Amino acid sequence: MPAYDRARKLIDAAHAADPTHGPEGQPAELVYADRVEAWVARLVPDVTPLLRLAARCQHLERWSVPRSTFPMDKPGYHAWRRSLYVKQANRARSLLLEAGVPGVEADEVATWVSKSGLKTNPGTQALEDAAVLVFLENEIGAFAAQHAEYPREKFVDILRKTWRKLSPHAQEMAANLTLPDGIAALVRDAVAERPQG
Repeated sequence: MPAYDRARKLIDAAHAADPTHGPEGQPAELVYADRVEAWVARLVPDVTPLLRLAARCQHLERWSVPRSTFPMDKPGYHAWRRSLYVKQANRARSLLLEAGVPGVEADEVATWVSKSGLKTNPGTQALEDAAVLVFLENEIGAFAAQHAEYPREKFVDILRKTWRKLSPHAQEMAANLTLPDGIAALVRDAVAERPQG
């Protein structure tokens, strides 16, 4: 079996351990991996098998580090996110090496998954674009419901910062998503109000 195929099996076996399941009974992390990979394939016309593997590692074993293990404030949130980037990148590299993927390629995937070189590294940016598009297409409704106490201005600010992370190509794709009316209005305001330059 080729190394990339072995790597995919190892990555998906790790996803399958996610104790949270979606409505159709699949591990939530496996569903997420499918969505991120699908978006990467749409964003990058000549997507490589290596970038597809990296897409599947976007939230690799994220379930194993609950948000509650860090202080429940803004610095704690950012520390949690940074720790995940490092953990996910190291785990991705380890699984690819175990599958026989060359070290230089495993290192490249780790760079992308760790969010290194955002805005300058095309692989890193493709993963970020795909993750934001998955959030907007599949998760934003649940996020809004979970944070119903947020004032409108806070939602707009979150969406504005999220929009800034996207490449121009991904922004075009995001603008064409069909969103719930209330969410679509917030996104329109966030985009309209974002600082120029």
